[in-house]
Amino acid sequence: MSTIPGNENALSKNAVRVTTTSALHPDLFGAAPEPMATSTPSAGQEISQPLYTLIAEQPFFKGLSVLQLQLLTASALEMRFVEGQEIFAEGSPANRFYLILEGKVILASEVAERGTIAIQTLGPGDDLGWSWIFPPYYLHMSARAVEPTRTIFFFGERLREQCEMDHEFGYQIMKRIAHATTKCLHATQQRLAKCADTSEHSH
Repeated sequence: MSTIPGNENALSKNAVRVTTTSALHPDLFGAAPEPMATSTPSAGQEISQPLYTLIAEQPFFKGLSVLQLQLLTASALEMRFVEGQEIFAEGSPANRFYLILEGKVILASEVAERGTIAIQTLGPGDDLGWSWIFPPYYLHMSARAVEPTRTIFFFGERLREQCEMDHEFGYQIMKRIAHATTKCLHATQQRLAKCADTSEHSH
């Protein structure tokens, strides 16, 4: 199976692209997307019905309208990762995000004098890579599959533009990302506090 044309270096080397649509621009991943006239999918834009159905079934997107689900589908594809594969690295551009369908992913961060610290383990239904919607658009953690993992991949830059053009769509996406962000920050605080406590007792 092939990766996204023209963006092979932007994705993890062994990631497998499962489903895509003709609506995806080949340079969306590595560069800013071309402006769109409206936030509505154009008449000639093909939407993958199986992918649309898969996205509509996810609790994370519950409550979105048909049009909003179509906007998501137009910027999405299904992707798999093998056990041990890096999904993204801390500090890299935040231009995509994932929704986990199957498997487990561990989030980790570099901590001064302690090296890489595991922060949180995510599983089916969890959102991965929320930094795409917040400036300066850089990833604050790294992510690695700890078992074979199946995801829906979304082009963050394309969706960010859609959010700016369609404020209701942006509000709906922001609500969901904010909830995921709060959970991640809470997990980070707990993990760092535990690390600090362990460090104090070791001296």
